[in-house]
Amino acid sequence: MDKKEISHSELKALIGKSPDLLLIDVRTKEEVDKGKIPGSIHMPVDSVDRDLALDPAAFQAKFGVQKPSLDAPELVFHCQMGRRGALAVEKAHALGFTKARNYAGGYKEWSEKAGK
Repeated sequence: MDKKEISHSELKALIGKSPDLLLIDVRTKEEVDKGKIPGSIHMPVDSVDRDLALDPAAFQAKFGVQKPSLDAPELVFHCQMGRRGALAVEKAHALGFTKARNYAGGYKEWSEKAGK
């Protein structure tokens, strides 16, 4: 059974150090405008299935990053508190992104621990 969640410390260790990390923020645009985790891309939870199904060129054009491979080791979703992130992971798994994980602490935990 693959681990479906990633902790704050695990995520913090990947940011800026792993070229493979793709951190996807599935909150609303209004939430993202108030602050985001550095390096994350915005993909609202309602469009995760559609966006992950884009062909690589369209994905790159829309998000400015390379589309993750189905077995991408560091595909991480997050929302504010963890629920939408978990839903996004389920959608990603259904599309074959077998190692997608949810940062369950979400932006709430990240912002509380920022600078610590």
